Amino acid sequence: MSEAELITVNGKTLDEVILELQDHYSLVGRENELKMCLAGKLAEKHLLLEGDVGVGKTTIAHSIANYFSQNLERVDGDDRYSAARLVGHFDPPMVVQKGYNWESFVSGPLVSAMRNGSILFLNELNRMPEGTQNVLLVAMDEGMIMVPKLGRIDAKDGFLIIAAMNPQEFVATTPLSEALKDRFAWIRLEYQTEEEEREIVKIRSKIDDDQVVNVTVAVTRRSRDWNDLRRGSSIRGAIDFASIIQYLDKTVPESWVEAGIMALATKVEVEDGVDRRVEEVLTEIINQVLSEQDFF
Repeated sequence: MSEAELITVNGKTLDEVILELQDHYSLVGRENELKMCLAGKLAEKHLLLEGDVGVGKTTIAHSIANYFSQNLERVDGDDRYSAARLVGHFDPPMVVQKGYNWESFVSGPLVSAMRNGSILFLNELNRMPEGTQNVLLVAMDEGMIMVPKLGRIDAKDGFLIIAAMNPQEFVATTPLSEALKDRFAWIRLEYQTEEEEREIVKIRSKIDDDQVVNVTVAVTRRSRDWNDLRRGSSIRGAIDFASIIQYLDKTVPESWVEAGIMALATKVEVEDGVDRRVEEVLTEIINQVLSEQDFF
């Protein structure tokens, strides 16, 4: 008997829960990552999901929240997201009328999640300023925060933080402090296998043409290892590529090039020092894949 079979959630083993999550939320693969997320949730540990854009961090967070019938408070991090936005603020006109109390306080997502026992999903946590990140420390450590003029706020049962971040080498990210990292349980999400990515494209694009799916996935995967690109495309590129090409003439290479550029140009970055436009790089990748697959 496996360890997963020894643990039950609402009378179901972890393996059964994972199958249910995959079925209900159209999740392909990710068995181990889902198992680790479920184990962390049951252990009441705050989770940090790290991975490239488009690997499914947000989807996993939503599926976990939905499975446990919890509301999810989502925050999309950027360098202007202040601590006041995260915690909340007093509405000046209401303060004049009511004074400093809950009626005049506009709760931020952290306070709302704590008071309601919800999951706080911090998307792109490492794009938030360090001062905003540090607001989380006491809430994670002690399950409470102090709000001036209101006092102590204790988190209800079920409160959990799931944070998602891109790898630290990405531009415009702020390294997490050691103190903050120390309070998370960490899960790494890599790009999925080619077979799994093909299945994802079929589900998301609702296209069952193997030839289209194979080419679009191959182009997307090739972009990740292309020397002239600093960053390749996520699976979203293949989904968009497959969706667009359906409305063009698939019998001519130009249609594939045009659709591929439309789908991928905003999802890749040309390497510093490369004196070529993104359209030229993508055209080369697409034509190479088409020739290898003897498409025409």
